[in-house]
Amino acid sequence: MTELVHLDVAAGVATITLDSPANRNALSAQLRRELLAHLQTAIDDPGARVIVLSHTGRVFCSGMDLKESRGAGAQDQGVNQFPAILERIWSSPTPVVARVAGPARAGGVGLVAACDIAVAAEDATFAFSEVRLGLVPAVISVTVLPRLLPRAAHELLLTGETFDGRRAARIGLVNSAVPADGVDAEVTRYAEMLRLGAPGALAATKELLRRERPAALDAQFAEMQQLSARFFAGEEGQEGMRAFAEKRKPAWAR
Repeated sequence: MTELVHLDVAAGVATITLDSPANRNALSAQLRRELLAHLQTAIDDPGARVIVLSHTGRVFCSGMDLKESRGAGAQDQGVNQFPAILERIWSSPTPVVARVAGPARAGGVGLVAACDIAVAAEDATFAFSEVRLGLVPAVISVTVLPRLLPRAAHELLLTGETFDGRRAARIGLVNSAVPADGVDAEVTRYAEMLRLGAPGALAATKELLRRERPAALDAQFAEMQQLSARFFAGEEGQEGMRAFAEKRKPAWAR
């Protein structure tokens, strides 16, 4: 089986690369397994001072693999395994930087939000597309909502409107939006600054920052996972995914 996620460690930087461009780096079962495994390997590596989450192809991550979600019951939805990935990124003692050189949708935006620092191309696009598919951005809300300005969160999660990297920076989703040819240099700049911090001090500072959370992360993810899976398996979600696959409007939008 061809690996869909790669890990490379060099000069103190562990680069984890999503490499499934054929399906827009969708969060398939295989990709989720490999991503979680590589995250843990990088976190456990004392030589990895910074983790960079990157991608091949035009798209950073298009969200859950809808082909796997169609026809599956609530207990069999891939979204049930997604909280473990977001939690590993969010709580990683090693700083994590997202390199977003292309579109991110739904769960892909959740990955960006979970990272400590995110760099995006100005023309990269983002969208919380769930409601247009009859779904709820429940699981990703745990990492997304602490990042976004409240008014922007209401607008973008409810409308599903697409927005670019410049707006993503203005509303707090990413730290920096730069021209496409400057993304790698900006990621390197952040990685070099993070490597100047002592590993123990960085881990303790991350723990301090996480104290902002009003409730235990596990409890929030458990509640949101159930809500998300229910809509993935529900009537609206299944109709939305069928409509997406058939390139037509869902029943409620006709």
